[in-house]
Amino acid sequence: MNIIVCVKPAPDPKRWDSIQLDPKTKALRREGISSVLGPLDKRALEEGLRLKEKCGGKVAVMAMAPPSARENLIEALAMGADETYLLSDRLFAGSDTWATSLVLSRGIRKWGGYDLILCGEWSLDGSTGHVGTQLAEYLGIPNVSRVAEVESLEGGTLRTRSLIERGYRILETTLPALITVTRDINTPRFTSLLGVMEAETKPLVIWSAAELGIQPEEVGFSGSPTQTGDIFMPEMKRKAEIFQGEPEEMVKEIIRKIRQALG
Repeated sequence: MNIIVCVKPAPDPKRWDSIQLDPKTKALRREGISSVLGPLDKRALEEGLRLKEKCGGKVAVMAMAPPSARENLIEALAMGADETYLLSDRLFAGSDTWATSLVLSRGIRKWGGYDLILCGEWSLDGSTGHVGTQLAEYLGIPNVSRVAEVESLEGGTLRTRSLIERGYRILETTLPALITVTRDINTPRFTSLLGVMEAETKPLVIWSAAELGIQPEEVGFSGSPTQTGDIFMPEMKRKAEIFQGEPEEMVKEIIRKIRQALG
């Protein structure tokens, strides 16, 4: 089994209060803010590693991100990935999910020979849930979304259990295929000291737009059909008031306040 796990390094949630927006492009300014692998990224990688342990083969991790995401890919290597690929170029800045999926598809085609691609259902920052489906469309392969369990993998057929609104659905899919995983699928393993030491000896390859055969008009703002119209801070009109005292008295006071507000 040759497995590719696509991840999305995103700004550290602990630093979201420091994120700023470019007033012209409406894009995030990520300079000086460290990135992390999201919880679903790690679950996708964990599932890839478990399948490798059952079936053999190798696991490669791929990301479209700035050069600073190198540390996130080293973390993936420390978890057990065999090799990582960073698709990084200034031309990619401002890409929406469609352009991002294009870049990933070119990277995957360049890597070649894959059997299964795993992605998180959504990323930590955008949370659109678009990239997995769009990537499968670019590659022309089946896509199974919201996978909560990989039940079996035999004879080139993948059997999965996916979440739906009122339960689950069981699907059998021929390979190669792409699946997007949910939080229910597993619990990621801890990174060991040995894994961290081994990570330094594993391949971390960086591919530019030119190496992927990507033209400037295909990516970035010019290659993105989705554009941000405007971003603003909503006016907060609600006020908080703290009540103290005995429960019965506080209930009476709350009722009085409500009646007063309703006129």
